[in-house]
Amino acid sequence: MKTLAVRLPEALIAELEAESRRRKLSKSDVVRERLTGAGKARQPALLDAIADIVGSVDGLPRDLSARTRRYLKSTGYREKRTR
Repeated sequence: MKTLAVRLPEALIAELEAESRRRKLSKSDVVRERLTGAGKARQPALLDAIADIVGSVDGLPRDLSARTRRYLKSTGYREKRTR
């Protein structure tokens, strides 16, 4: 295996060192996993992390993200209202 020297920001080095201590691996192993993507299977996907709240708001259209302006216009959003 060949060696490669890389300069990294202090914050990233601190993150790598903390993960290395937590997982009881060498820093080289942690960097190698991050570069190859081998550790991604351990981290939950974003959808898995928020799965319990998806669909928890009732009464909104199913395609709200695609038709936001149309929905807001139909609800009277940003129209001047009398006080």
